[in-house]
Amino acid sequence: MNQKIYDVLIVGGGPIGLACGVEAQKADLDYVILEKGALTNSIFNYPINMTFFSTSERLEMANIPFMSIGNKPTRTEALEYYRRVFLHFNLNVKLYEGVETLAKNGENFEVKTSKGTYQTKKIILATGFYDLPNLMNVPGEDLPKVQHYYKEPWPFIGQKVLVVGGANSAVDAALETWRKGAEVSMVLLEDEVDENVKYWVRPDIMNRIKEGSIKAFTKSRIKEIREHEVVINTPEGEVTIENDFVLAMTGYKPNFALLDQLGVEMSQDEKRQPCYDELNQESNVPGVYLAGVVCGGLNTREFFIENSIVHAEMIMKDIKEKLG
Repeated sequence: MNQKIYDVLIVGGGPIGLACGVEAQKADLDYVILEKGALTNSIFNYPINMTFFSTSERLEMANIPFMSIGNKPTRTEALEYYRRVFLHFNLNVKLYEGVETLAKNGENFEVKTSKGTYQTKKIILATGFYDLPNLMNVPGEDLPKVQHYYKEPWPFIGQKVLVVGGANSAVDAALETWRKGAEVSMVLLEDEVDENVKYWVRPDIMNRIKEGSIKAFTKSRIKEIREHEVVINTPEGEVTIENDFVLAMTGYKPNFALLDQLGVEMSQDEKRQPCYDELNQESNVPGVYLAGVVCGGLNTREFFIENSIVHAEMIMKDIKEKLG
């Protein structure tokens, strides 16, 4: 057991978690960052050809310039940038160490992980929302051909692919797999793809649907997934199509289990937004702080890297004052 008591323990080694580590270091606080996967694990799990909506300068932290070839950086460029931030500050990050339980332990907190136990005075949850997919809860969703994460188009050459969803991830998956020779269909809840799809991509998918290259079932839902076909509920009635793979790009959600363990209250509406003070990011549980997109609950379009970096400085200022 690790008997050392940290000033602050940060859960999540993504960009916001790293920013919190940088600010903790600047404040001369004894800290540790725990990440269950690779450094910036969520970005690592993005599609290989993914391009950010934001420009590189808006993703910068700690006055470290983010240089990218284009105006909008790629996944690979982001991984390299945050790797350099990690090395530049020699951040205390424990990779591949997932948090299992968090609990109050006297005046401090006890955090148990896959590799050990930590004691800390303060906790920052910077866990993002990319770890847990929103399930469709339909028969057959557990079949091996159903994937909730999309990486690259090559496995789908010559395959019948059904993409579920109409946001950026779904559109990227549909276009990439179609261009590599997949027969692509989409299931959309609304009458067209999301209006917030990247502006340089949206006309492309709209034109592919209009010309019939990609079949779109609008205002529709999947009813059942079978080994070689999918049943879809459409406005015109039930439709069954042949299918090899289902890419369920239905979005993701925060790890509410960690919030629940600590007693963080959440709104009772559909957003399930955690309770926190916007002046210092401290939750209703004293000593527990929230940083990044986890603050939005199920409303995952409110917080991004570029508007959450400021959380790190706000939190560390408050922690420094309270620890004296």
